[in-house]
Amino acid sequence: MKRIEVKLSLSIVAPLLDVIRLLVDGLSEKLAAPQELGDVDEDFRDAWLAELITGQTADVKALLALFDEEFFSEGIVAFDEDNAEPIVRACAAVRLRLRQVYLRGLGDDTLEGGDVELEDLAEDVRKAFMCYLFLATVQELIIQHLDSSIIES
Repeated sequence: MKRIEVKLSLSIVAPLLDVIRLLVDGLSEKLAAPQELGDVDEDFRDAWLAELITGQTADVKALLALFDEEFFSEGIVAFDEDNAEPIVRACAAVRLRLRQVYLRGLGDDTLEGGDVELEDLAEDVRKAFMCYLFLATVQELIIQHLDSSIIES
């Protein structure tokens, strides 16, 4: 089984985890990417959305599980075939929520290019932006270094 271990700075990542944890409740109640089903049966819609929210919640829990005792003692997180796909999805969900909650004032080019004067941002927006970039980096690491067959299309 292919596995990636990454050593992270606790002092840099811990505040970003606080930002993620603030968003977790919202992600267990509402989809990060709302779905429009059009004209379908209400019971079907409710069941389908509940299943999607359950999956999103499980993915976010997998992401947070990376930051366990080993991380807080050694600064190491590990990605493998078992957690890669849920973590990529969780990173996407959290990044979407960050855009909706904290980063509305920053355009797509700014968010994706990372060209921001951090000192010009309010503290909560700065932390959210750093979290956004951190999660993008996690996604890139998984996609670049794990076998592409792990991440299903």
